[in-house]
Amino acid sequence: MENKNENRKTAIIIGAGPAGLTAAYRLLTETDIKPIVLEESPYIGGISRTAVVDGNRMDIGGHRFFSKNEEVNALWQELMPLQGKPSFDDKKLGVEKPLAENGPDPETEDRVMLLRNRISRIFFLRKFFDYPITLKPETFKNMGFKNTMRSGFGYIGSAIHKKPEDSLENFYINRFGRPLYEMFFEDYTTKLWGRHPSQISADWGAQRVKGLSLMKAVWNVLSKPFRPKDKVETSLIEQYYYPKFGPGQLWETLADEVKKRGGEIIMNTTVKNINLDGNKVVSVTTDDGREFRGDHFMSTMPVKDLVEGMGEAAPAEVRRIAGGLPYRDFITVGLLVDKLKMVNKTKHKTLTGDVPDCWIYIQERDVKLGRLQLFNNWSPYMVADPEHTMWIGLEYFCNEGDDMWNMSDEDFISFAIDELVKIDVIDRASVKDSKRIRVKKAYPAYFDTYAEFDTVKDYLSGIDNLWCLGRNGQHRYNNMDHSMLTAMEAVRAIAAGSTDKSAVWNVNTEKEYHETKNS
Repeated sequence: MENKNENRKTAIIIGAGPAGLTAAYRLLTETDIKPIVLEESPYIGGISRTAVVDGNRMDIGGHRFFSKNEEVNALWQELMPLQGKPSFDDKKLGVEKPLAENGPDPETEDRVMLLRNRISRIFFLRKFFDYPITLKPETFKNMGFKNTMRSGFGYIGSAIHKKPEDSLENFYINRFGRPLYEMFFEDYTTKLWGRHPSQISADWGAQRVKGLSLMKAVWNVLSKPFRPKDKVETSLIEQYYYPKFGPGQLWETLADEVKKRGGEIIMNTTVKNINLDGNKVVSVTTDDGREFRGDHFMSTMPVKDLVEGMGEAAPAEVRRIAGGLPYRDFITVGLLVDKLKMVNKTKHKTLTGDVPDCWIYIQERDVKLGRLQLFNNWSPYMVADPEHTMWIGLEYFCNEGDDMWNMSDEDFISFAIDELVKIDVIDRASVKDSKRIRVKKAYPAYFDTYAEFDTVKDYLSGIDNLWCLGRNGQHRYNNMDHSMLTAMEAVRAIAAGSTDKSAVWNVNTEKEYHETKNS
C-alpha cells in the first residue's frame, strides 16, 4: 500500500471554480490520480461564488442551474437533492411547483436545490419588455406606433438584404433588423464589452443568441393556435434549479467532497510560472516560491496569464496573441432597500409585492448600469428578512484600472445609488445597507487578437499533459455546465490514456441556442 501511494500520480489543477472542482472530483471518483487544487483567492467557486454581507447573500454574476446535459444534471442533484417540500416564499404565497418525491424540505434542511421561475425582462424607456423580445400587444404599446413601424420595416429590409456576418453588429441586424438592433442590442452590448458591436466578432452572438430571431418569434405567434400544447417550442427555459444559499453553496459542497475523498485544495495561492520540458509541463511555481510537480496539469486560469507564465518556452507568436487577448472586468454593488419603486403588473406574486424578476437588463442610455439582480427572487433564503426588505445587485462592466474600477467603495456605491434613483427604481432614503465587490477577468472578450486565437489553442493542445478548462481556461464564454463538461471530457481522456484535446475544445460549439428546450 505504501508503494502504491508513493507511485500514485498527481494532477495539479489551477483554480477552484466549477471546472477545477469538477475535474478534481471526477479524478477522485474515476481514476487513482490525486488532485491538488491551487486557488488564487480565499473563495471557492470563482465567479460562481456566493458572498455574504450582514446575513444577506450575493450571487456574483447571476447563475441559473440549467443544462441539457444529463451528466451535469446528475452531478448537481447528487450534491444538492431537489426540494421535496415548498420553499418559504412559495408556501407563503400558495405557489405550487413540481416537487421531488422524498426530497429534502428547504425549511429544515440546507443541502437542497430549489426549483425557481425564470423571469427576466428588459427595462427600456422606463418600461418593461420581455426578454427575449416577443410580439405581445404590450411590446408594441411600450414601443409606440412610430418605433413599431420602424422595427417592422427594418426587419423586412434585413430579411431581403443580408449583411456579411463579419461583426456582432451585422449578426444582430440580420436577425432583428436595424431599428430593433439599435433599441435592444447596440447600447447594452457596448456597456457589456466596452466596444461597439461593429468591433466585436460575430462568434459571441453565435454562442449567446444562437437560434433566436424575430422570424422565430413571428412563427411562434402565428402557429401557436394550430400546434399541440406539448409541441410548442420554448425559446428560453421557464424554470431553473438554484441552491438554497446561492451558487457558491454547491461549489463549497463539491469542495468538501473533494477533500473528504483525499484531494487537496490550497487557497490564497497564485500560480506564476508554468515550467515546461519539451511538450510537457513538469511543475508550476507559485508567487511565494513553492513548486508543485505533477503528472497532469489542468488550467482554468486566464489563457493570457497561462502563456505569460510559460515565458520564452512558448513561441513568440503565441505569446503575442495571448498577450493581446481582451477581458472584461466586473463590479457588483449589493443594496438592501425597503422597497422598489417598480410596480409589479405581472401575474407573479412576491413576498414584498415587488417585481418578480430574477434579473433585469437595463437598456437605458442615461446610466452605466448593465443589469439588476433581485436576490429575493433567486431564493428567499438569500435574504435575512425576505418579507420586509429587498436585496438587490447592481452589475457594472468595466476594465481593471479604469475610472469605475479605481473609484473608492464609498464613491462607487453612492454613484450606483444615484443611477437607480435617476431611473426611478428606488428612493435614496430606502437604502439600508450596501457592499461593493470587484471581479477581474469575468468575461473573456471576442476582439483584438481573439481572431488569431486558434494559434494559441493549437499550441496549448500540443502540450501533452496540459488541459485548458472552463471559461477563462478556454477564453470562451462558457456557462457553468459547459465549464463542468470541459472537466469531465478531460478526465475521460486522461483515464483512457489519451492526449487528444478535441472533445474538451468541442464543448459549447453546438449551433443551436444552448437554452433552447427541445420539443
